[in-house]
Amino acid sequence: MNKSHATARRNTGFTLIECCVAMSVATVLATTAVPGLQSMLDGQKLRNASADLVSDLRLARDAALTRGENVRITVKAAAGASCTIVHTGAAADCVCGADPAVPPSCTGNGTLLHSTRLATASRVTLATNAASVVFDPQHGTSTPTATYHLIAADGREIRQIVNLMGRIRSCSPQGGVTGQRAC
Repeated sequence: MNKSHATARRNTGFTLIECCVAMSVATVLATTAVPGLQSMLDGQKLRNASADLVSDLRLARDAALTRGENVRITVKAAAGASCTIVHTGAAADCVCGADPAVPPSCTGNGTLLHSTRLATASRVTLATNAASVVFDPQHGTSTPTATYHLIAADGREIRQIVNLMGRIRSCSPQGGVTGQRAC
């Protein structure tokens, strides 16, 4: 057997040092990629929550016009979440339960039309200056006007602003969210 051929056969594997270097490089690459990936996921969750809120606001306005009665969108805090409820009746007529498995419910003159739950685990929070906005059945106007703040865990924000005419405008402070106009 040729000596160089025997040497080549012994050197076909990796040494422990080579494996450690490869693992170190992979670890460094992974730790630099994870924050960027988390930021991308947070941005997508923020955009999805914003789209859901816009959908609920439009539903409330459209339902008021088609049903011929006042329709509200009410924001309630629930255990580990916030909840938007599109309903008829007074703001206090509908509640979100503490258990996420139990859907929101209405009593009295309230009729539940739709609800959306935004879990704290989604890393997006919802805040507003008006806990309940009512849309007029004849003109689609809103009372009061409202600004909804959807804020991602990294501080990026999308605002949904409802004016007196019931129109919705989206923006992001300092243009912090791709695809959103700056406020």
